Amino acid sequence: MRQAKIPCVLMRGGTSKGPFFRLADLPDPNSDRACFDAVLLAAMGSPDLRQIDGIGGADPLTSKVAILSPSTRPGIDVDYLFAQVSVEKAVVDTSPNCGNMISGVGPFAIEEGWVKAQDGETTVRIFNVNTSVQTNAIISTPGGFVNYDEGDCAIDGVPGTAAPVKLDFIGGAGSKTKGLLPTGRTSDMIDGVAVSLVDFGMPIMFVAASALGKTGYESAAELDADRDFFARTEALRLKAGAMMGLGDVREKVIPKVVLVAPPRGDGAITGRYLMPHKTHKAYAVTGSLNTAITCLLPGTVAAPLARVPNTKFKAMAIEHPSGRMGVEVGVEIPADGNAANARITRAAVLRTTRRLFEGWVLVPHRVWAGQQGAGVTAKAAE
Repeated sequence: MRQAKIPCVLMRGGTSKGPFFRLADLPDPNSDRACFDAVLLAAMGSPDLRQIDGIGGADPLTSKVAILSPSTRPGIDVDYLFAQVSVEKAVVDTSPNCGNMISGVGPFAIEEGWVKAQDGETTVRIFNVNTSVQTNAIISTPGGFVNYDEGDCAIDGVPGTAAPVKLDFIGGAGSKTKGLLPTGRTSDMIDGVAVSLVDFGMPIMFVAASALGKTGYESAAELDADRDFFARTEALRLKAGAMMGLGDVREKVIPKVVLVAPPRGDGAITGRYLMPHKTHKAYAVTGSLNTAITCLLPGTVAAPLARVPNTKFKAMAIEHPSGRMGVEVGVEIPADGNAANARITRAAVLRTTRRLFEGWVLVPHRVWAGQQGAGVTAKAAE
């Protein structure tokens, strides 16, 4: 039986990796979400711990998908829909953003001809469909071509150095909820545990590691081995999701969970980022920005643990299992001290990306027969 042959580019974005698709080459997620999900599950090989029958990498960091299209929105170049494909379950979650994968969106758009490259640097204005947040990506394009390799930007969790992708997140407060502090408070109590529920680019439940019997310096493998710990954080997360206005989050990956602890090195704070049922081996981009911002909000569980520079814009490093994640943030607290009305004046980070292969991914004909149309190149493989 024939299979559906879908154009695909595999890219590393920051510390994540996954296929990049044109939206026009997939089932419409708005009119046929079941088929859309089935195609992505089949492409990645989920659910299966090894994802042996697909192109997924058997880890949440390598089971991610970017779906892109030229934008018709004023002042925007590209629409970016992100999908987190579960490794263990037949679940495709399009509620969160991924700030690592977004580092590949600008280069993809330039090489598709959607954005004309300039000599030197090219700015690509990206709209994240998941969260309605704009990100401006500044791409190295000497001679009008995307530069992936030639640069001295190093990020922990990725070997070597490469050309930087500068990401500036605009208007990320309340990405999936009603505001920066969805409950209106910098701290809440859930089952006797103090938490901070903050939404910048990604809804997150912050909790001091010590409140859950952890140091915050555990490796990802050490945390993942403690299933009782994950059962407890999941119970807290479900209640946090309801408090943040997200409803029943049992089948969602938001809110994420972040354990915070004082820095061990010269960073601003130590963080362990839960995805939420497995520990991130490094740190998420949106999570790092949210973490740094939370450190600057008086009254949060993170603020008393953090080492914050005395500058207008704070260059802060989040210490994580693979090293550090550097960000630059700015927060203005209103005169009345109400952190819920804080203004985020900067939220920026450097990433790197690389185009790994380009071709087609095949999915069984029983899942999807493919489609033909203007601009659509998905077809049945002989």
